[in-house]
Amino acid sequence: MKFLPLLLTLFLITISSMGQTSQEQLIELDKGWEKALLNSEVEFLENLLAEEFIWVHNHATQIDGKAEALNRAKNIRAGQQDDTRNRSPRDHQVVLLGQTAVVSGFTVVDRGPQPTTYHFMRTYALVAGKWKLIANHTMAIPEE
Repeated sequence: MKFLPLLLTLFLITISSMGQTSQEQLIELDKGWEKALLNSEVEFLENLLAEEFIWVHNHATQIDGKAEALNRAKNIRAGQQDDTRNRSPRDHQVVLLGQTAVVSGFTVVDRGPQPTTYHFMRTYALVAGKWKLIANHTMAIPEE
């Protein structure tokens, strides 16, 4: 009986740690976002993006919501030209605070004639046990 409180505490620690997301899992999810953009994976994007999703592109020259992001992928799937050849994310950093995660880093996007490096910052929220992308901000890094 005197071990019961200790066993209960260990059980609760084990259960709570099973539900936690590691930084590596968030990085892999974020890499999935990049892959889904490259391959126009509509279903993945539909499941990942929150209804409130907002994407502020380079210098706010374009601001998209979920509908625009999905339509772009659907149009490419339907045959619209897409000149993106590759997306290579790197240098991921993750900040977790409660049910929110901010993932930042750099992505090299190859659309020719020369690749462009972007800094990104994406905000994810844990909703009903699933991470949802709610915000994405991308900014081109000037060539030196």
